[in-house]
Amino acid sequence: MSLTRQISLGGGGEQLYLRPLELSDATELAAAYLRNRGHLAPWEPTRSEEFFTVAGQEAAIRAKVDQYAAGNEVPWVITGRRGILGMITLTGIVRGPFLNANLGYWIDEECTGKGAASGAVAAVVTMATKELGLHRIQAATLLHNAASQAVLRRCGFERIGHASSYLQIAGEWQDHFLFQRILF
Repeated sequence: MSLTRQISLGGGGEQLYLRPLELSDATELAAAYLRNRGHLAPWEPTRSEEFFTVAGQEAAIRAKVDQYAAGNEVPWVITGRRGILGMITLTGIVRGPFLNANLGYWIDEECTGKGAASGAVAAVVTMATKELGLHRIQAATLLHNAASQAVLRRCGFERIGHASSYLQIAGEWQDHFLFQRILF
């Protein structure tokens, strides 16, 4: 089973790669999060100072690798010439009659609006179907996150609902739109 894919930025730009997260990514991932701290702050949970350190990323990666080994999560990094430019993860994987996962992702500020997020989501949808055998992927966006909603729609997701106080983002419980993609 190969969980690595090549993706392209829109407009014939840089070739990017989607590959499984590794413990050796801690230094580069800490730098990417630090570089994008302000860009990501409105869209993510409040982060501790430790999160932006190599030690913090080592701990986070270990937890994700443990979840991957248990079959509950698949974390990827998006890489290019400048190193790690984002992450995309399937979490909460459920087998049995549900065959479902939740999708989350972020992309480097310099790559926004260039097709990188759409390419990564499309690649994960393909892998979720062919390699992971999932039936459905769910995603949630803040109500005002039009860019992420456009990515999801571009990749065949449909909006299925509104969840009040769904996640604590930027220190506040915030409403989200819920999306799904039925894979087969």
